[in-house]
Amino acid sequence: MSVTVHSFDIPEGLDFGNSLAVDTETLGLNLNRDRLCVVQLSSGDGTAHLVHFPEPRYDAPNLKKLLGDPGVTKIFHFARFDLAVLRRDLGVTCRPVYCTKVASKLVRTFTDRHGLRDLCRDILGVEISKQQQSSDWGAAELNDAQVAYAASDVLHLHALREHLDAMLRRDDRAALAQACFDFLPWRAELDLAGWPDVDVFAHA
Repeated sequence: MSVTVHSFDIPEGLDFGNSLAVDTETLGLNLNRDRLCVVQLSSGDGTAHLVHFPEPRYDAPNLKKLLGDPGVTKIFHFARFDLAVLRRDLGVTCRPVYCTKVASKLVRTFTDRHGLRDLCRDILGVEISKQQQSSDWGAAELNDAQVAYAASDVLHLHALREHLDAMLRRDDRAALAQACFDFLPWRAELDLAGWPDVDVFAHA
């Protein structure tokens, strides 16, 4: 595993290919309160790039260009939250997207365990630690444990996508999954606009 930490933006010219694993770390999970602190990126080759925002300054043109590139599929786990954070703080809408949590819920109906740690263990036989999940990501410097944790959140997403895609095809749910993925940026917009807990499609 190789991890590089960048401050405020990625260098110009980094090539991640046509699929990019993405995750975010924030001060908390409240979209009305907690700011973006870290964006993690990986092309699935065992390397990770972490963009650290030690203060709320988000002038990151190279990162924004990459995340907004329609020719690059962005792979997330629980994309709904990450998409909302990236839209709010970076002003970028990520499309197209893939969400391993959504895919898991569509095909792993034999379990209610769809967390990233569960998927890595059950599908890949890889144990990842979540000890740094509750951590001060707004610190001036990230410590080694934070860096390792943040990198682990993106290093396995490509492999998970490959396995989940095979299951989606097996169960004839690939088109349904794609429709869900296409809607995710709009689900994030609903969260930001004030409908985080309301099913706008419900009768009541």
